[in-house]
Amino acid sequence: MSFLLRVELPDVPGSLGRLATSIGEAGGDIEAIEIIEKIDGSAIDDVLLELEPGTMPDAIVTACHALPGVRVVWISRYAAGGQLFLDLEAVEELTANPAQALDRLIDLLPLTFRADWAARVHRVQGIVHATDAAPSELPFVEVVRTKRIEIDGDDNNVYVAAYLTGNEVVLLGRRGGPEFLDSELARAGHLCALAVGIARP
Repeated sequence: MSFLLRVELPDVPGSLGRLATSIGEAGGDIEAIEIIEKIDGSAIDDVLLELEPGTMPDAIVTACHALPGVRVVWISRYAAGGQLFLDLEAVEELTANPAQALDRLIDLLPLTFRADWAARVHRVQGIVHATDAAPSELPFVEVVRTKRIEIDGDDNNVYVAAYLTGNEVVLLGRRGGPEFLDSELARAGHLCALAVGIARP
């Protein structure tokens, strides 16, 4: 079974190697690693891994915490096809069919950001395109730049809103977290701007 581990570790030579060794000894097989953000001498990485039969996620967390300066931010099952979908791959998908770029953006965002769902919301029409796991009702949110938001009455999702046009926004959500990092906000905003540019005739 695939799991996605988000981990903070010291940004020093050998740190990632020690992490990989500990995960392997605890019964995890690393499939891919993506550096998400570097801040103040630390790196935040997403690690896609398969667990050996009988291995529990808690064993991986314990192995990581045994390393000096390492902190597990989040671990969960990863059902998005067992691969990390990078930004450049998303751009290639968007350019393949410019007329469908905005809808395809919504389909790709959950994979690209390891989120649970995404939706394109129009000021008047409401939801115009969404992934299957998106809530059935979402509000239009007035934003001029990509930012974290809260929606009244929803304590289950962590939200990001990104500007598409004056009348459309993208909402991206994770159930239960983790919070979206500043670098993820910047990447999401960039992909949304690219999609709008690709979709224009």
